[in-house]
Amino acid sequence: MSNPGDADTTPILSTAQLAEYIEAGCKPPGAFRIGTEHEKFGFRWADFSPPPYAPGGIRAVLERLAAETGAKPILDRGEPIGLKLAEGEISLEPGGQFELSGAPVETLHETHAELASHFAALDKVAAPLGIGFAPLGFHPLATREAMPWMPKSRYAIMRAYMPKVGRLGLDMMLRTCTVQANLDYASEEDMVRKLRVGLCLQPLASALFANSPFSEGRPNGFLSLRAEIWRDTDPDRTGIPAVFFETGFGFERYVEWLLDVPMYFIRRQGAYRDLAGRSFRDFMAGRLSEAKGERATLGDFADHMTTVFTDVRLKRFLEMRGADASSPALMLAQSALWVGLLYDPAALAAAAALVARHPWQEFAALRDQVPKLALAAPWQGGTLRDLAREVVAIAADGLAARARRNGAGEDERIYLAPLQEIAEGAPTAAERWLERFRGPWKGDVRPIFKEAKV
Repeated sequence: MSNPGDADTTPILSTAQLAEYIEAGCKPPGAFRIGTEHEKFGFRWADFSPPPYAPGGIRAVLERLAAETGAKPILDRGEPIGLKLAEGEISLEPGGQFELSGAPVETLHETHAELASHFAALDKVAAPLGIGFAPLGFHPLATREAMPWMPKSRYAIMRAYMPKVGRLGLDMMLRTCTVQANLDYASEEDMVRKLRVGLCLQPLASALFANSPFSEGRPNGFLSLRAEIWRDTDPDRTGIPAVFFETGFGFERYVEWLLDVPMYFIRRQGAYRDLAGRSFRDFMAGRLSEAKGERATLGDFADHMTTVFTDVRLKRFLEMRGADASSPALMLAQSALWVGLLYDPAALAAAAALVARHPWQEFAALRDQVPKLALAAPWQGGTLRDLAREVVAIAADGLAARARRNGAGEDERIYLAPLQEIAEGAPTAAERWLERFRGPWKGDVRPIFKEAKV
């Protein structure tokens, strides 16, 4: 989740103004960029337990990384809770999960270099503290109670509110990690098309990147427990909302929907004010007694946008949010999948035509099947792996058409290779870990930290 930013104090005068605020994110195709965000669990090599914030834990990692890279600390009530990098940002998830929000780059080759640089810098400062990092969809060992809480003010508000709206929201906060791709759109029409393709195919992404088969030291019966947790977190702000598929949907209709998603907070003078469960629409109209005298601003709206957790999130770009965190190769493959599908016009047309074969509700129904079955989930007389082959092939064509080559003359299709193997029958990351657990690990999940470490 994002760090506190510089608030835009422009007063909100109308819903049309908010639609225009989002629409300002439109870019010509030549300016399209790729942003990759990923999270990973810290662990202590001594016993594989999650490190505390302090002493000798996540705060020390942040401070050493700031000293090593010259990054500027981001503070919350005087405590470092993130770093502003020369390009990109580091933030902390509630349980200390370390998140890199990468810089917007032109090619996946740059994403590859960015990840390699980040992992090297992180290991350099964390290793002397006895800390490692592993990208996994759900913490394989720790109980909810064993996870630390980071001193980030917004998390205290969410911690109190989450149990009121779902059984598993605190597990989402503390014990899950994701990887997401952030992509641009050229117009309202382009946004809607990409949003709908992304939403329909997000359950497939959850299956392809399934990487959370363990919890509290044992197999949990799921291939993506993370995907299951999102089914019982907060129905007001998650999933695949029907409104996104209504005739005439666009920026203004999205704003109207968003205004009725319950709030978490507003920020004033650097402090968070708890408005959990209240209506942003009422806040705009001055009807909230808890915010009497406060005028809603664009900064408030921007913060509110970050508290929506749909499978694809619309901001001034689109966030593809359905994948478990996994190995660096699969992180790159996740971005490669969506860049290939959405950034080449012919590939996007093919993906949209594929999605149009079926009502969107059929894709949404996959969210119930994928957590346990992943690519073995039934689909149109076969399995979801059949759909995976089609989708990955379209993405490969899209990357080939982009023709963005590295120094060795290779185009971006090289990053799609892990998904091509999985689509053709190779095990998902979760299935590989289960094979290791039943085989060489001899029923002990702890070796996963060494093997998954970045």
